[in-house]
Amino acid sequence: MKSGLALALALAALAGCKPQAPDPDAGRPAAARGFPRADRPVSGTGSTQFSTEVQRDHLGEARTVMTLAGITPGATVADIGAGEGYYTVRLAEQVGRKGRVLAEDIDPGAIERLARRVEKDQLNNVSLRTGTPEDPRLPENSFDRIFMVHMYHEVAEPYAFLWNLRPALKENGSVIVVDVDRPADRHGIPPDLLFCEFAAVGFRLAEFVRKPEVTGYYAKFEVAGPRPAPAAIVPCRLGAGATAARQGSGK
Repeated sequence: MKSGLALALALAALAGCKPQAPDPDAGRPAAARGFPRADRPVSGTGSTQFSTEVQRDHLGEARTVMTLAGITPGATVADIGAGEGYYTVRLAEQVGRKGRVLAEDIDPGAIERLARRVEKDQLNNVSLRTGTPEDPRLPENSFDRIFMVHMYHEVAEPYAFLWNLRPALKENGSVIVVDVDRPADRHGIPPDLLFCEFAAVGFRLAEFVRKPEVTGYYAKFEVAGPRPAPAAIVPCRLGAGATAARQGSGK
């Protein structure tokens, strides 16, 4: 009898020592856990200044991007991942006094520095907001254009991020992405993967051009159809040659 009890206790102890299965959502923000995990590496957050503003203006970067995006006086735009404000200040000038610019970043330090710049330059048509990796926290139905310039490759939760961003667009609004065609862990993102991730959340590609002025490519996305429920989002997977396909789609 005693030996049987000892055996049962030993088995119970062994069961208690059995290693637990790893949590597939470990390290993810709680608000992102209902969305698929991205099947790609993510570039570490680097400097909030992509290159010097003088160099970028010499190439005509901002002017080229704003022209392609059709930014006119009176427009309402968001600058996501605003960093030191290169686009924020130029968008503020372009939309004029009747327009509005919301500059967003997840780095509180960058927002503080940008706030000082906005105050110094008296940019009264600019407001600031601190977002999170899974949610830019934009007001709904507010923007003609949402810009993500040389920052999308740093978005660790693309499906949650784009899902939360989408309602902020006005009717006929669009999202503008400028990035570099190289692996996502080297501060760029292959276009096929970019297109796939946007399509998974209900966007369609409206325009794509490669421009030396923007040090990479320009992509414009528009809303296409209803926004899917988070659990219904079909994630993308990387394939050979850095191409992307929808998981389970056969494409």
